[in-house]
Amino acid sequence: MTTVLALLIFVASYVLIMTEKWNRALVALAGGVLLLLTKVYEWEEAFGFIDWETVALLFSMMVLVSITKKTGIFTYMAIRLAQLVKGRPVPLLVVTAIFTAVGSAFLDNVTTVLLFVPVLLSLIEKLKLPAFPYLLVTIFSSNIGGTATLIGDPPNIMIGQAVQHFSFVSFIYHLGPVVLIIFSIMLTLSVLLFRKRLTYNQELAKRLMELDASEHLNKSKLLFQSLSVLLLTITGFMMHPFVHMDITTIAVSGALLLLFLTDKELDVEHVFQEVEWVTLFFFMGLFMLVGGLETVGIIDELARGMVWVSGGDLPITSMVMLWSSGLLSGVVDNIPFVAAMIPVVQELQGYGMMNVDPVWWSLALGACLGGNGTLIGASANVVVAGLAASHNQPIPFLKFSLYGIPILIMSLAVASVYVFFRYLIPFL
Repeated sequence: MTTVLALLIFVASYVLIMTEKWNRALVALAGGVLLLLTKVYEWEEAFGFIDWETVALLFSMMVLVSITKKTGIFTYMAIRLAQLVKGRPVPLLVVTAIFTAVGSAFLDNVTTVLLFVPVLLSLIEKLKLPAFPYLLVTIFSSNIGGTATLIGDPPNIMIGQAVQHFSFVSFIYHLGPVVLIIFSIMLTLSVLLFRKRLTYNQELAKRLMELDASEHLNKSKLLFQSLSVLLLTITGFMMHPFVHMDITTIAVSGALLLLFLTDKELDVEHVFQEVEWVTLFFFMGLFMLVGGLETVGIIDELARGMVWVSGGDLPITSMVMLWSSGLLSGVVDNIPFVAAMIPVVQELQGYGMMNVDPVWWSLALGACLGGNGTLIGASANVVVAGLAASHNQPIPFLKFSLYGIPILIMSLAVASVYVFFRYLIPFL
């Protein structure tokens, strides 16, 4: 009976999260509380299921970016990029993609689109360009770029915290090459598809060139402090294997250092108000929901099922994980999917698979790249759609999918070849 209850609460919560009729954090937390009310587990167990390291890491990055944003550096960079290409539409599409991909890799994709999309919409409005190609490429680039690093996409953060021997450098080393290939193909296809729709208006471009980007830049002590601490924190992530300090500690230390340095200029309470608390509580609720499945043994059964389907064969398991996570993450948000799959991969080791690293990389690639399939596939997509709608530039769900699904299939096909030749040949 407890098993059925836990499964029903999990599925119902999932469906409600997908429909987006209620706030997703509210739904996830309500599901966790229902598991408590139905005695699936007690409070002590519920708190034990929450990955506090992931929550603390996300919180710290939000604080760092919230303070840095006040310097105007991100707006300044976006305007300078547009001026660098002299307001020409196709080169602007290219620099938009590169800027979003790099930002998503080192800041996280949700934060990057939150900072960049309002500025981008303002730029394309000034140049009287169609918004859809730029918004589409921004979403694709954020999900592909975010795949490359541990902090780039929430699923990677969760996987990085679950596997102790994965470092910040590990993600770049293992996922960086395939991300570069997929990004290059996506950008080439996008340019070929949209170049005829992107017409150059010399008069409007001239006005853009006359803008003074430095007006948006707050040239104060805050600029130096925030950029220094942000770069120091990212350097700390890269040095993680050598300094023997986990990335959460590095991120929390960076956030606290910047809060102390800026205490006289900024109100700490105001900084905390700008933290995306809804996202953090959504994560907590998800961990509680998945904890319910773990408690009643459903996760263990899923692991057994995967071993049965693959016959315990590592190459087949990796491919099944890559394509199932990719296709399912296109339908549902990749965060709850990965939250459910992490304990499944951990259980695989209990069924004789000693080296499951290829399965972890397959899960990371599938979940992050799968976010490009539909408009609800990843948190960054939902954020961009919301920002676009508020600027009267709505992104139609079906229109997005017509472009997103082919990009998803291409990405998974390239990732399959990469995973096969890099990790699986020795196991054949």
